[in-house]
Amino acid sequence: MPCGARSEGVTSGRHRKSEVHTGPGRPGSRECEEARCRGAGVGRPRGCRARGFSCSSAARQARLRMCRRGWAARLGAGGSSAACRPWTPTPWEPLVIFVCATAGQGDPPDNMKNFWRFIFRKNLPPTSLCQTDFAVLGLGDSSYAKFNFVAKKLHRRLLQLGGRALLPVCLGNDQHELGPDAAIDPWLHDLWEKVLALYPVPLDLGVIPAGVPLPPKFTVHFLPEAPMIRSEEQPGASTDPPGPPSEQQPFLAPMVSNERVTGPSHFQDVRLIEFDITGSGLSFAAGDVVLILPENAASHTQQFCQVLGLDPDQTFTLLPQEPGVPCPARLPQPCSVRHLVSHYLDIASVPRRSFFELLACLSPHELEREKLLYFSSPQGQEELYAYCNRPRRTILEVLCDFPHTAGAIPADYLLDLIPPIRPRAFSIASSLLARPSRLQILVAVVQYQTRLKERRRGLCSSWLASLDPGQGPVQVPLWVRPGGLTFPETPDTPVIMVGPGTGVAPFRAAVQERVAQGRNGNFLFFGCRSRHQDFYWGAEWLDLEKRGCLTLFTAFSREQEQKVYVQHRIRELGPLVWELLEHRGAYFYLAGNAKCMPTDVSEALTSVFREEGGLSSPDAGAYLARLQRTLRFQSETWA
Repeated sequence: MPCGARSEGVTSGRHRKSEVHTGPGRPGSRECEEARCRGAGVGRPRGCRARGFSCSSAARQARLRMCRRGWAARLGAGGSSAACRPWTPTPWEPLVIFVCATAGQGDPPDNMKNFWRFIFRKNLPPTSLCQTDFAVLGLGDSSYAKFNFVAKKLHRRLLQLGGRALLPVCLGNDQHELGPDAAIDPWLHDLWEKVLALYPVPLDLGVIPAGVPLPPKFTVHFLPEAPMIRSEEQPGASTDPPGPPSEQQPFLAPMVSNERVTGPSHFQDVRLIEFDITGSGLSFAAGDVVLILPENAASHTQQFCQVLGLDPDQTFTLLPQEPGVPCPARLPQPCSVRHLVSHYLDIASVPRRSFFELLACLSPHELEREKLLYFSSPQGQEELYAYCNRPRRTILEVLCDFPHTAGAIPADYLLDLIPPIRPRAFSIASSLLARPSRLQILVAVVQYQTRLKERRRGLCSSWLASLDPGQGPVQVPLWVRPGGLTFPETPDTPVIMVGPGTGVAPFRAAVQERVAQGRNGNFLFFGCRSRHQDFYWGAEWLDLEKRGCLTLFTAFSREQEQKVYVQHRIRELGPLVWELLEHRGAYFYLAGNAKCMPTDVSEALTSVFREEGGLSSPDAGAYLARLQRTLRFQSETWA
């Protein structure tokens, strides 16, 4: 699934070193909006983003526990870029902890792929890791068929290479009411008991108590006079980048249009947004995704500065306090407080338990500190969930609830306390063959009510919806990356696409691309509530159908007394579906909400296999599994 993931690692050691490698699901990954918001046709990673959990945060949690026990811990990536080579065993790193999630069809996340290819090389001897102790922490979501598949597979492979597992693989599950911590907490407790037995702490090396903060990663040096800087600009971002745009160097794409495509009385605001990518060097195909870096609302930025007693116009420079740790590439040097808060600190995210741990360490107020300590304790997790996760309370709102603590936070700890804003990913909904130099996305604006007074809003979708190119130039930092859906190269291979709601976005790009290439055999199942409210690109589909370029099947669920969904249409069209899959070698694609629809569609397919193919139930399940294994069944779903 098309989320952008980052794989990180920690090396730690006193007399020896230990390394923790992590690989989150793709961001959206792909790196995501809030849980409900995979936005327009983009699948969410299986790396526990719904509760703000990522492999990065899990690895940092492990690293902090190491540091408190005297280990010199280094957090590093699993290695997907040329600058980061795959981890290889060395004598001075005998202990490695891997933190990883699952992406796509049970695939490793993007920045773990180099390491994945290395560790599964057939010529690696079975004694490769005979000097290495290891543990694997997986982050996943049990609503997906391949729950924590990468963590399980990695654990088995490390054993095959002679590694010594300290513990069974940890299967963090975002579906648990307490989130992944329900599995991670006891696992980490057992892990440290094993580690300390193997590598005991020297008697002269003190342990940093839980209530004492670790030194900050950076110190903030405020400048007496504000230099002439344009803090509204993204560092490295450019309208004329020298190389392909990336997270380190996004392209500032002019927004051409921002159009609401749902009816005025429809419950959800869905936008079709178009960008001009002339001169960007961006290239993409059907199934690829675009990643966008959002900003915090100006009102939230101002409120944050007021609560913490910060001057938004004050400028500063950062000085790293750990060797080998660079300053964040997305922050200019020098930087204004306003830019730091609006462009970098994710103050609109739901805070993790580690946020409360550090905040308690920094609190000078006895009552507030007592409550923060309880929230960060194992005993306080149910109350923390009720206070924070269930109502989706944000970091900014928590700080407002603890004003004495918030006002005493040293600026040096801001980057330790608050995670960076992550890029959000959206399926690209257009083809360069049909719309040269243009890139379109379909964005469902996330808004929902909890028991809190203020409505919850998705950071990226709400920010994008607020931008109006009709009022003046608007530029959005973005870059593209291959997605989780790949379409057949052979021109005569039919494709069956099932995309209810905003799940149709990647299939619009696919249809445009295939029609431009003269490829027929395009079959689209589209579902929505009403043809008059949320029939995305309805006129375009009907025109293509008249031209013989598309066969369209619709399911308007609210237009009759009995609700009709795409899975019902698949059952009705069973003979055609079986003919396409069994006799014409068609590929089957599914994109949309992960709650019930994927299971319902899979059940409809197996029903077709039984009724039209004459297969038994076990054989029908095996047939579907074979389609998945050969990538003739691909899905892109999100929660």
